[in-house]
Amino acid sequence: MTTGAKRSSRDRLLDAASSLTYLEGVNIGIEALCKAAGVSKRSMYQLFDSKDELLAASLRQRGPAYAAALLPAADDGRPPRERILHVFEQLEEQAAAPSYRGCPYLAAQIELKDAEHPASRVARQAKQALADFFHAEAVRGGATDPDLLARQLIMVFDGASARAGIQADPATGLAVATVLTLLDAAGLR
Repeated sequence: MTTGAKRSSRDRLLDAASSLTYLEGVNIGIEALCKAAGVSKRSMYQLFDSKDELLAASLRQRGPAYAAALLPAADDGRPPRERILHVFEQLEEQAAAPSYRGCPYLAAQIELKDAEHPASRVARQAKQALADFFHAEAVRGGATDPDLLARQLIMVFDGASARAGIQADPATGLAVATVLTLLDAAGLR
């Protein structure tokens, strides 16, 4: 996109849905979404079949940037232990920001409560991708039970991001320390 080029109505709607649902929750009204995007409701319904589809598309669009902000690069040569710790160091850093509201995918799943909602399905895929990363690194690092370790790591990630997101407990220093204990117990190199 060139500087000064007007963003499409679709892109503005996706951006508005992403930012407003993160700040205010998935129950944000269509009027508020359209107003923030500078798009009419008629245009929104021409671009998306429903608000549900808009929410799902906004979570899907956010995925690559979200993963890039958490995961080490694929060609990062560090050992599995350090690659896993990287995720939790990133989580702690992000959670320290005043604007942090937790994992957007976990929040969507909790708020929607419907596993078959289009946005819930997208969120489940994103969370599964993170669990798959943990599992692959656990296998590479020689963990005694990679399946269990991956499940424990995703639980710590979700718990730490949720607690920090509601400003009940800062993740700083706690998430990494907890993960170190799990990695040691699993014999991860």
